[in-house]
Amino acid sequence: MANNNNRVLVPEAKAGLNQFKMESAREVGVNLKDGYNGDLTARQAGSIGGNMVKKMVESYEQGLK
Repeated sequence: MANNNNRVLVPEAKAGLNQFKMESAREVGVNLKDGYNGDLTARQAGSIGGNMVKKMVESYEQGLK
């Protein structure tokens, strides 16, 4: 059994996180659906996650300035 730790700690943020994921997917050229996305390759999924992290780090660094 897999242990899934991908839970939203602040439920009110779920819609915003989903919007952020969809924007990141568009930026890297991956077409996400609102429902099932199990047909994504590992590379596509990694590109989305990597782009999200990159944007979060950039935002944090801007806040430090």
